[in-house]
Amino acid sequence: MSRADVLAPDARWFPDGAPGDVAGAGLTLICFPFAGGTASVYRGWQEHLGEDVRVVSVQLPGRGLRLRERPLSAMDPLVEELVAALTRSGLPQRYALFGHSMGALLAYEVACELRRRGEQQPLHFFASGSRAPHLYGDRSDHTLPDEELRKVVTDLGGLGADESIAAAYFRRRLPALRADLRACETYVWSPRPPLECPMTAFSAMDDPLATARQVEEWRAYTSCSFLSRHIPGDHFFLNAGSTRARLLRELRVEIGQFPAPSSAGRALTP
Repeated sequence: MSRADVLAPDARWFPDGAPGDVAGAGLTLICFPFAGGTASVYRGWQEHLGEDVRVVSVQLPGRGLRLRERPLSAMDPLVEELVAALTRSGLPQRYALFGHSMGALLAYEVACELRRRGEQQPLHFFASGSRAPHLYGDRSDHTLPDEELRKVVTDLGGLGADESIAAAYFRRRLPALRADLRACETYVWSPRPPLECPMTAFSAMDDPLATARQVEEWRAYTSCSFLSRHIPGDHFFLNAGSTRARLLRELRVEIGQFPAPSSAGRALTP
């Protein structure tokens, strides 16, 4: 029997512990992976962001401990199941959302659904390596033959330089990757009021999937302050040593400027 077999259904979404597991005034940063990615993308973030930040990584079906589950290939059911797991786990009073590429799109839809249900809203929203939601839907990579899709991911910097490792990694992640890409590429944005929290959007200089101009268009998705951060790297700058370190430094600085717990509670009151 595997560890996944003994985990409660909701716990499978949060392999390092659910957002509501720990009480206190510190910030919980809920992190969403890119297409085909796993919760392990955010391994090590906790130690870089400091003891006042608790990192909670989201694990989607069809990967990691959930490898035997069928990945979801449409955004709506993915959002519905994830929001249900979040609310049942108990959202912390002070939390922020971070998503990279597809993860940013998913985090946005989760934030919108949480608001629709009258749940606690995030203190901050971080979009990384992602064009604004209304700009999705112009690609069909999920329909490509395996080798063509592998070339797309390789050219974006997602498979590394070691050919044998890259091939095995790609084969293992292919079902989840195709499902995630289909969810993104068939997504149609539905106009809604902007989020009611500050937002920061990160773009990379050599990212053809999310150019600085496309990332800048997240500005319209918040009624609060918006910061744009442009850093070196390709689409997978989240994984590269130096650019990852820079991203984490930027995050730590911004999180350190968040309102103190007492004033944050008042600011989040509708």
